[in-house]
Amino acid sequence: MIKYFAFILCFMVSGSLFSQTKLILDTDFSGDADDLGALVMLHHFIDKNECELLGIMSWSNEQYAVAGIDAVNRFYKHPNIPIGSRKVPIHRQEWCYGKAITDDFPHKLNNKTAADATLLYRQLLVKSDDASIKIVTIGPLKNIENLLNSKPDSISDLSGKELIEKKVKEFVIMGGRFPKGKKEWNFDGEMKGVTKFVIRNIKTPITFIGAELGEHIKTGEVFNTIDKKTPLYVGFMHFSKNAPWVKSNFKGEILDNATYDQLAILYVVRSEVDDYWTRIEDGYCKPDNKGGNVWITKKSCDTTKFKHSYLKLSIKNKIMEGIVESLMLNKFNK
Repeated sequence: MIKYFAFILCFMVSGSLFSQTKLILDTDFSGDADDLGALVMLHHFIDKNECELLGIMSWSNEQYAVAGIDAVNRFYKHPNIPIGSRKVPIHRQEWCYGKAITDDFPHKLNNKTAADATLLYRQLLVKSDDASIKIVTIGPLKNIENLLNSKPDSISDLSGKELIEKKVKEFVIMGGRFPKGKKEWNFDGEMKGVTKFVIRNIKTPITFIGAELGEHIKTGEVFNTIDKKTPLYVGFMHFSKNAPWVKSNFKGEILDNATYDQLAILYVVRSEVDDYWTRIEDGYCKPDNKGGNVWITKKSCDTTKFKHSYLKLSIKNKIMEGIVESLMLNKFNK
């Protein structure tokens, strides 16, 4: 499968040329395999000193979600990254890949023993410099709603909303469709009204990575050639074999999959818009209560109270596929 690797080398710039991004990841890891690919990318960016991952928040209450994140962190030799989870009843989903990873790789944390996500958010933000943090969400937004609703406590005299306004430089939200779309998972999450509340109450700049980008960029098949004793191989293989929306195509090998979340990671770490993206900032995102949204332009309404933009891809899909696969495989230009 040709990925235009010769052309891609022009885009793979040494990490020493990028300033280090301080970020917090909020993920629904263990469902779609793109979250796994995104987390692996982040570990490679950490090793190249391109970002500092301050913490990981798990939206998922699937039984092995946190344990799977912890196993990936330990495999890539970053065992001390704090992990937070929503403190809600857990459930087991057989097709989710978290258990497959925890069966093969050491871990210590689980959904019950991980920190409370809201408290961990508050702790990480209060210790950070003003306007220094990027929060990238690659799952539904319930953790952000909980943070926004958090009250002053022993951690900080500020509310969650005030902490965000003081400490967060940018939100990068993978979700929705642009300029408009109907029910999309990260904007829905089977949690009516959450996205609408979050988007209305964040005054910090938000960059949206819509699902219309990642659904046309396919990655994963290349992992059939990598070491089978890696979380990347184990997770993508389990996903290809078992995920309800792809398993009918499974013939014993890892399948290509949509690349939603990896695009958000590429942007949040390397925010060079001119290299990969075109930024649209002539309006704001208006979500509904059912996982849909529409982009309201300045011609239609006063947008001065929102600082929203969304990205469009400015390179060919095949080229982006190769870039993302190279980053997941730690094939950075030396």
